[in-house]
Amino acid sequence: MVDRRIPSLHDLAPLMKFKAPQLDAKKRRLDAALTIYDLRAIAKRRTPKAAFDYTEGAAEAEISLARARQAFEDIQFNPAILRDVSKVDTSREVLGAPVALPFGIAPTGFTRMMQTEGEKAGAAAAAAAGIPFSLSTMGTASIEDVKAANPNGRNWFQLYMWKDRERSMALVERAAAAGFDTLLVTVDVPVAGARLRDTRNGMTIPPTLTPKTIVNAIPRPAWWINFLTTEPLAFASLDRWSGTVAALLDTMFDPTVTFEDLAWIKEQWPGKLVVKGVQNLDDARKLADMGVDGITLSNHGGRQLDRAPIPFHLLPDVVREVGKDTEVHLDTGIMSGADIVASIALGARFTMIGRAYLYGLMAGGREGVDRTISILSTQIARTMRLLGVATLDELEPRHVTQLARLVPLHGGAAGAEAAAAASARPTRVARASTAGAGVAKAAAAKAAGAKSAGAKSAAGTSATARGTAKR
Repeated sequence: MVDRRIPSLHDLAPLMKFKAPQLDAKKRRLDAALTIYDLRAIAKRRTPKAAFDYTEGAAEAEISLARARQAFEDIQFNPAILRDVSKVDTSREVLGAPVALPFGIAPTGFTRMMQTEGEKAGAAAAAAAGIPFSLSTMGTASIEDVKAANPNGRNWFQLYMWKDRERSMALVERAAAAGFDTLLVTVDVPVAGARLRDTRNGMTIPPTLTPKTIVNAIPRPAWWINFLTTEPLAFASLDRWSGTVAALLDTMFDPTVTFEDLAWIKEQWPGKLVVKGVQNLDDARKLADMGVDGITLSNHGGRQLDRAPIPFHLLPDVVREVGKDTEVHLDTGIMSGADIVASIALGARFTMIGRAYLYGLMAGGREGVDRTISILSTQIARTMRLLGVATLDELEPRHVTQLARLVPLHGGAAGAEAAAAASARPTRVARASTAGAGVAKAAAAKAAGAKSAGAKSAAGTSATARGTAKR
């Protein structure tokens, strides 16, 4: 039998502590966001479809983006125990200067279309966090305005090399004059990728008002009030444009740019130079031989060539080849602090976030970007502690096992190199996890042994990619 009694007020008092209500709606919704995916959900509710899809979408079937995110999920962490992790240090030196966290804000175009505070919010949040902010050639805040928002922090300028070389270099000169310390030269855009969401949405600058866009805007009045009552949207570093995004990009991008052009840019720029958009080992070697300060493994967030290589998969081999002489950075697919920790463990010196930053911006302006950085910072520190490391330099390949999902079967010279890398990768991590190596070896044997099994595996991967893209 259970003895029951009437509880006294003294017994109930500790159980009746009510949390004070948060009257600030923005703070309430941002505090409730515990992951980047939570911020994404808020952003989707508050942003018109065309602007949200411009951030969210990728090229064609969006397979590259889905695979990049899946690659981070297909890892196993290998923690060590009984280490003193009462204090963790998330700082390090990147391109000759300190950063407080191993990530920065990537360059994004049309940013004020996502939320009216735009690049100024990103630059100010980066300054407060002690991380670099990158301004895109297609940005909607000027070089000088970003410097004003981040006067003492690290500002980087991203350059698309246009057909009009003089206009390109005029922007470079302005960035140097404003004290930007690093130039990011993006090299994976000879032409614009096929971003089908934007085409279907009739994406224009400024947004086109149609019955469909008006209906979509009704439940999102804050976005339209901000859009209509603030400075008209324009490219602060460029001339105004009244056509579609795709048409603008095709008039700007130059398919004739070569390594010789890059060498010429390098001669003009007084600061650090990083080449963004590297997607194979040969190009990484060439760039290291040229003496660039860093390379960013990136497939442009999946927004250019669909089915492009997965940057996270390229990382260990590129680091092995050029990491001693050239900093290797990484972007595409990062949605958590654990993704960043895994990248650092496999040799990346630094990472960059694009969509994760924009989700925060759309969710709550400057405070939303602060929340993005806070979420990632907390996840990084917690993952480091659980792995048993107190500094970023303690992270090593032994802490991560990349599990096999996509195993190259064949495909020219690049395919041979990729297949060799895939077979070597489990050997490198076998010391950390023989089980993980066994999984990778079994997958490789399966792919080599039976065409039908390989076809079924590929079909399953495509289905997974489609499911991830929908999510």
